[in-house]
Amino acid sequence: MDYKKTNAPGTTVTRDMMELCADTGNVYETVAIIGKRANQISVEIKNDLSKKLAEFASYNDNLEEVFENREQIEISRYYEKLPKPTLIATQEYVEGKIYYRNPAKEKEKLQ
Repeated sequence: MDYKKTNAPGTTVTRDMMELCADTGNVYETVAIIGKRANQISVEIKNDLSKKLAEFASYNDNLEEVFENREQIEISRYYEKLPKPTLIATQEYVEGKIYYRNPAKEKEKLQ
């Protein structure tokens, strides 16, 4: 999912934990799923930001030549205003857009 087009809230939202864990039947498993997806989103955001900021990197060793680039500041502000990865991951989980599986449960079903 594209994190830029998400409809996740910008601030924290109180959620019913029993409703959230209805799919898995386990609160901790649900939190682990959301946490792993949040890490994936965080890495994706970091990589995108690094690529965009690498265009503005100056390779001069002179410390006196530090200047502010307007575009660089705008890009940084845009990424700061995005919803946090945990909020995006929670919204994806609520909407059913996260694929997950538990090999231990699958093994129990086979036996």
